[in-house]
Amino acid sequence: MEQSRPILVMRGVGKRFPGVVALRDVDFRLFPGEVHALMGENGAGKSTLIKVLTGVYSIDDGSVEMAGEPVLFGGPAQAQQAGVSTVYQEINLCTNLSVAENIYIGREPRRLGLIDFRRMRADAGDLLRSLGIRVDPGSPLAAHSIAVQQMVAIARAVDISAQVLILDEPTSSLDAGEVEQLFRVVRQLKEKGLAIVFVTHFLDQVYAIADRITVLRNGSLVGEFRTADLPQRDLVEKMIGQELSTLESLDQQKPALREVEAGRPLIEADDLGRSGAIAPFNLTIHEGEVVGLAGLLGSGRSELARLLFGADRSDSGHLKVDGKNVSLRGPRTAMGQNIAYLSENRRADGLVEELSVRENIILALQASRGWTRPVPRKKQDELVGRYVKALHIRPSDPEIPVRNLSGGNQQKVLLARWLITEPRLLILDEPTRGIDIGAKAEIQKLVVELADGGMAVLFISAELEEVLRLSHKIAVLRDRVVVAQLANTEDVDADRIMTTIATGVTA
Repeated sequence: MEQSRPILVMRGVGKRFPGVVALRDVDFRLFPGEVHALMGENGAGKSTLIKVLTGVYSIDDGSVEMAGEPVLFGGPAQAQQAGVSTVYQEINLCTNLSVAENIYIGREPRRLGLIDFRRMRADAGDLLRSLGIRVDPGSPLAAHSIAVQQMVAIARAVDISAQVLILDEPTSSLDAGEVEQLFRVVRQLKEKGLAIVFVTHFLDQVYAIADRITVLRNGSLVGEFRTADLPQRDLVEKMIGQELSTLESLDQQKPALREVEAGRPLIEADDLGRSGAIAPFNLTIHEGEVVGLAGLLGSGRSELARLLFGADRSDSGHLKVDGKNVSLRGPRTAMGQNIAYLSENRRADGLVEELSVRENIILALQASRGWTRPVPRKKQDELVGRYVKALHIRPSDPEIPVRNLSGGNQQKVLLARWLITEPRLLILDEPTRGIDIGAKAEIQKLVVELADGGMAVLFISAELEEVLRLSHKIAVLRDRVVVAQLANTEDVDADRIMTTIATGVTA
C-alpha cells in the first residue's frame, strides 16, 4: 500500500467560517485498496474535511488532487462524477421505494422512454450479489433493518462511483452482528481496490477494519499513522491532546452514584403499554435514581421512553407522578409534569438547524411558557451563557447557527435546552451515540451529577458497559417486552444482561 500511488491527496487545506477556523493546514492522503480511519473529537474538523472533499464547502487554502490531477468540486454531484461518493450516518434513501429503485433513483434504465423495472431489478440483483448482500431488489426498503439500508446505500454509492467511498459514522445505529455484516462488505470493496474513508467514534471498530489512521484535533492535523503501529491508548491521547491518565476514566470504574432514598416513587408506570409498540410494563423511578434501559435495537427502548413523555399515547395501563394518576396527552402535558426527553434522533426530533445555538437552547423553555410570554432577552443570555459554559459547548458563541457545531456539541445544546426547564425526570435516549470520547465522558459525568442533585434519569444506550456504569437499576427489554429489572449490584455484568436479552430469562 505504501508503494502504490495515492488516489487522493489533500495538501495544506484550510477552511474558515465567520468567527471559526474549522481547518488549518491539513494534509490527507488516501490509497487504493485501503480503509483509512479519520479520527478526532467532535469539533476536530472531520466533517468539514469530508465536506471540502465532496464539494459541499469550497476551500480557502490548499489543494486537492485525484489520481495526480488537481480537482475543485463545485458540489457533491461533481465529486460523484469524479469518483467520490459518501454514505452518511443519517441514511438519505427513500424507504417508501424498493431496494432497486433506491439504488438507481435518478439513473433508472429506460426502454422506449419508460423506466425498465425488470432490467432495474435484475441489475440491482447483480450488484447486490457481487457485494454479498442477500436482499430481494424488488422488496420495499422500509421492510429492512437499518443495517441492510446502510448496505443498500453503500451499493448505490459504489455503483455511482468506484474510486473513493466515504463512510460517515455508518455503524452508529447497528448492533455487533450488523457491524460485522457491514465490515464484510467493506473488506470486499477493499479487495476490489476501492479507497475507503471510515469516520467513527468506536475505537474497537477502527482497529478491526482500518489500515491507516489520520487524527485531527481542533481543526489541525495531529498526524497520519499505520493502525498496527498506534496503540489504542496512544490514539486516544492524540485525539484529546493530553495523557489519558489525566482524564477521569469512566471506562475503568463506575461513578460514585449516591444511594436512592426509599419513599414514594416520582414515576410509576402500571401496565403501561401501546399495542404494536411496547407490551404493558411496570416501572418505578425515584428522585435521584438513574434507571438504565438495556436491549438490542428494536427491543422497545425508545417506544417505552416515548410513552413516558407523551410523544406516543398509551392504550393500556396508567401513569402516576408523585402518586397521582396523570394522562399524558402529549409532550406539552409531560413538560407540565417536569418531564424532559432527549430523543435519539437529534436532527429529526431535536435541533432546528436554521436557528442559532441560543435559539435552540431556549426553545423548550419558551414552549413551556407559551408564545404570548416570550423569555426576555436578558434572561435568555444569562441562561444560555451559563449552560454553554457549564457544558463546555464549542464554539462558545451562542449566536452561530447550530448546524455549524459538531455532533457532540449539538448534543450538548439539546441537553442545555432541557436542563434549563429544570426537569424532575430527564429521559436520555442514546445521548452519547456518535460523539467522541471526551464529550461522552462529560455527558456521563453530568448524568451522575444530576442524579446526585435529586433529578431522576431514564438512560438508554446500546452500550451495555455505559448502562452498567451509570444506572442504579436496569430494565432489560427483549422483543418489545420488559423481561427483567435488575438492581445494579456487583453480580450484574454485561454477560448477565446479554444472557437475559438472549433468553428472556433473568440469569
